[in-house]
Amino acid sequence: MTHKLCVVALALWVMMVTGIGWFFVKGWTVAGSDGRTEIRLAASERDLILGEMRQLLKTVDQVIRGLGETPPDRHTMERAARAAGMGMAEDVNPALMAKLPLPFKQMGMSIHRHMDALADAVSQQETPQQILKRLSDMTARCTTCHDVYRLSAQP
Repeated sequence: MTHKLCVVALALWVMMVTGIGWFFVKGWTVAGSDGRTEIRLAASERDLILGEMRQLLKTVDQVIRGLGETPPDRHTMERAARAAGMGMAEDVNPALMAKLPLPFKQMGMSIHRHMDALADAVSQQETPQQILKRLSDMTARCTTCHDVYRLSAQP
């Protein structure tokens, strides 16, 4: 009897770990009506992510504005990029992260890492052309993500 109970417990544990792993990779998604993957979130979670995306867009704007100054305003560019780096992603709720598909999480984290690298590049006196190239690489990932995913608020 004890052996059968152990086998059942092990089978349940494997199913649970498999289910958690599946949700970690897939997240809470469905096929969207516009061909994109719809990520279903609570309204507050959706608002949090959209707020972060707006902040990233504001950072890109600040860096471009800094590049437009003569001479370029490296202090403003570096400060803006650093604020949007990995420090911005530190306090993310694990329950929210579990709802996001793995590729979405990977793209988001890569943007934060690249913002830190951009701040380093600005402080190391990279040329405006090199900085624009970095921004272009990042915004290409942004547009890819927006082409693939859509956030929806669930009641």
